[in-house]
Amino acid sequence: MDWLNWNEIWNYLSHVLSYNPSAPMIFTRFSFWGFFIIAYAVYAIVYKKIALRNGYLFLISLFFYYKTSEFFFFLLLFSTVTDFYIGNAVYRSTSKRKRLWLVVLSVTINLGVLVYFKYAYFFTESYNQVFHTDYEVFNHLAHWSNEWLGTGFDVNKIILPVGISFFTFQTISYTVDIYRERIQPVKNLIDFGFYVSFFPQLVAGPIVRANEFVPQIYQPYSISKRVFGMAVFLILNGLVKKMVLGDYIAVNFIDRVFDNPGMYTGFESMLALFGYSLQVYCDFSGYTDIAIGVAMLMGFYLPTNFNSPYKAQSTSEFWGRWHISLSTWLKDYLYIPLGGNRNSTWGTWISLTLILTVIVLLSGNMWFFLIFAGVALLIVGLAHLFPGLKKAIIRDINLMITMLYGGLWHGASWNFVIWGGLNGLGVVWHKYWSKISPFKNKSGILVRIYAITFTFVFITFTRIFFRAEDLETVEQMWHSMQTNFQLGLAWEILTSYKWVFFAMLFGFIVHWLPTRVKDWYKELFVASPMPVKAIVAVITVFVIIQFISSDLQPFIYFQF
Repeated sequence: MDWLNWNEIWNYLSHVLSYNPSAPMIFTRFSFWGFFIIAYAVYAIVYKKIALRNGYLFLISLFFYYKTSEFFFFLLLFSTVTDFYIGNAVYRSTSKRKRLWLVVLSVTINLGVLVYFKYAYFFTESYNQVFHTDYEVFNHLAHWSNEWLGTGFDVNKIILPVGISFFTFQTISYTVDIYRERIQPVKNLIDFGFYVSFFPQLVAGPIVRANEFVPQIYQPYSISKRVFGMAVFLILNGLVKKMVLGDYIAVNFIDRVFDNPGMYTGFESMLALFGYSLQVYCDFSGYTDIAIGVAMLMGFYLPTNFNSPYKAQSTSEFWGRWHISLSTWLKDYLYIPLGGNRNSTWGTWISLTLILTVIVLLSGNMWFFLIFAGVALLIVGLAHLFPGLKKAIIRDINLMITMLYGGLWHGASWNFVIWGGLNGLGVVWHKYWSKISPFKNKSGILVRIYAITFTFVFITFTRIFFRAEDLETVEQMWHSMQTNFQLGLAWEILTSYKWVFFAMLFGFIVHWLPTRVKDWYKELFVASPMPVKAIVAVITVFVIIQFISSDLQPFIYFQF
């Protein structure tokens, strides 16, 4: 056995098993597919024993999260343990008041952790701005870890854990649904940990409800030839979306324009905006396709998260097609508890106060509070003066609160507040326009094209606030589109970036294909013999490799 170099083997294993911050485990890296092949091979041994299978999937999901976010997997464990025991306590309690306070405790803990990691810099900077202090962020969790565990974390930085928003929303919905008596608690901590941490959807969704997923973890594994074919199709489709379309147009055009908007014409800025609409869709829906496909190979089914959103004929329909798991979560756990389209609650007015506070902190100016508070009082006054409008006004307030919270969920900045507010106004506007529109009783092809185009353009132009680093970038791009459009250079620009725009054109054409056409080629692949599937897969992977950039692009929604 002298030919075995145990030191080299140990060093290699240490490298493979340890966290590498410059190469986290994501779907677009070969390391993930190596991990998945090994994990799936072991899964083929343990899958028949459900308890063993669930425990095994929980462990490899924790390992996956460690390879993605290092020691933040302790945070995932904390959230898992906390909500498992609180959920059990809610279920066992016969006191309605105690049950309510336990839910409040769960929501407070989960949102407290989320706010700490996601908004610590915002609140510190805002406090300094308002009160003219110079406090700096101090990571107390890192400090305690260094003191107790001897780690060497930087206490002056708070890093956002990947996927924290997604698994936080899952654990909150679990406890709330037990309180609402929609579900019963999971049988044991291991099974609950598996539900929370299931690696395909852990870091970027879709957000999975317990009532959708928990029953599956007690079902025996089964996969038909059709399901296998569908899973492979979704994986390949997702990789093509992300790496062939999304990453290619981002690296070669979109990122360049947004990084230096003053160097480009207004025509290029406009094309970059439309390109970003395609990129963010390909990036996020591509991740979802891969996650659903990988889960299907393991015998589990995740909810649909996208439904051709750019086919939407209104802003309301768009948000029913885009990031569906988040949209429905906000509806069920925020909009409806606020009162929905029926009435207002204390939550409505508390939420308004919180949002106004954030706006004041962002601006550093109390005048904003007075202005927005005045507008809110005016709206409330109108509701009392005109009782017939009260229901619609309350509905609109709850809608705006929901969309503003959705914006703030993405980040605490003016960009996300404006983006959420614009989309909220778009949804509210559609409620009224649908009643007076001259096209409301018409469904011809020209009417549909007009409605889809108008909705798509509106959504695209709101995304300038979503993508731009700050308001200065937004201002530069708007100024360029207004004063330096340079339409006479259009042909030169199009030919200079011909392959980028060809990729964009291809992406939009495929997106807008009729559903029956997409179903046709999907079913053609699913029904094809296994050798044909293998040939298509090899060709697809070969094409993908040709598009891999020197620096792999992270998934956009990892930052949320």
